Amino acid sequence: MTPPDAAELMLIRHAPAQHGGRLCGRTDVPAELGDPAIWQPLQALVAGVPLRVASPALRCQQTAAALWPGAEVHSDARLWEQDFGDHDGMPFDQLPDLGRLSAQDLADHRPPGGESFADMVARMRPALMGLAGRAQEAGPLAIVAHAGTARAALALALGAVPAALAFEVAPWSVTRLRVFDGGLSVIAVNWRPL
Repeated sequence: MTPPDAAELMLIRHAPAQHGGRLCGRTDVPAELGDPAIWQPLQALVAGVPLRVASPALRCQQTAAALWPGAEVHSDARLWEQDFGDHDGMPFDQLPDLGRLSAQDLADHRPPGGESFADMVARMRPALMGLAGRAQEAGPLAIVAHAGTARAALALALGAVPAALAFEVAPWSVTRLRVFDGGLSVIAVNWRPL
């Protein structure tokens, strides 16, 4: 296992969500933690990370509790998943077909009553850059959040919002970003410790 760097953001996607076949951006559903053998290598890696933050979503809080049993994990509402508006809670097979969109058009697409991915990146920028500053001052920082949160951080590192949508972010995976003066660089995406 590669230990975290001193100035590193580790964005951990929550355990699989018990979504019941529905889109659950802001819908608060529990996590399916599964067999501890799946996540114990990650737990061992992040055990000593001094700074821990999680989205307030139940699936993120449960994932954080599994990774750091009994330890303090700060909740940050700014880390919530993308707001899919009227589409949130809708069965996957009933979501509207958007057709072929360019990466930019997809990033800019705003569901009725919700936010686009570009909106989400703008919303999360202050939170993520603030957390990056804390990592630079006090050591590695682990964030348990959503696939969208990890992609928003990648968008900031790449300086290209649409490009971040090309990354897959699996449950229990880690997106590792190095923090340096003025920005972020990508160490790894969709990474799992062995």
